[in-house]
Amino acid sequence: MMKIIFSKFARQEIEDAASYYELEFSGLGKRFKDEVKNAVKRIAECPMAWATERGDVRKCLLASQIPV
Repeated sequence: MMKIIFSKFARQEIEDAASYYELEFSGLGKRFKDEVKNAVKRIAECPMAWATERGDVRKCLLASQIPV
């Protein structure tokens, strides 16, 4: 299984988004973070399945849409 590494900026962006969603609706921040964790698992299991964004960077959308 591939090891996924987030930069400190990416980690902070996830935390900021989760905090924002939690302010909008109780429990939504946790749901967002759970979706990110599930996406990371999917990426680690099959890293080449995702569309190339640029260079070696690939993009994986979250499975469910987080309402805002």
